[in-house]
Amino acid sequence: MVEERLTEDLLARLLAAPSPDGFLVEGFTSERSLADYLHELLMAKDLKRADVYRASGLNSTVVYDAFSGKSRLGRDNAIMMAFGLGCSLREAQRLLKLAGVAELYPKVRRDAIIIWCIARGMSREACDDELWRFGEKTLLGTCPLQ
Repeated sequence: MVEERLTEDLLARLLAAPSPDGFLVEGFTSERSLADYLHELLMAKDLKRADVYRASGLNSTVVYDAFSGKSRLGRDNAIMMAFGLGCSLREAQRLLKLAGVAELYPKVRRDAIIIWCIARGMSREACDDELWRFGEKTLLGTCPLQ
């Protein structure tokens, strides 16, 4: 996978530019689609789409449609896809951004649990167990009785 510059570095460079033209000409912007990024992750991690839908808990149609660019992922589905791909936290955040949904935010209790699980390389099932344990909505949509 191509090593990308940190957003903070790019922002500093953009703000220091005398005009947007100077920044844009340097070629730091990207038109990468979610489907393109999913394929990059799939290749980098030497996985097959079937591996992803099994590990994510998503319906195979949802996974195949996301990889083909036919449909967009909702936030929980994008998070589940990140687990299915074995994403690092940075990769998961990028996946969420490209899916057009909010990134994980550590000040939100549920998100904090998910971040903790992703950072430790846990499975989606193990993350759901942690969410359940803390009384939060699981990724598969079940909610413990309060």
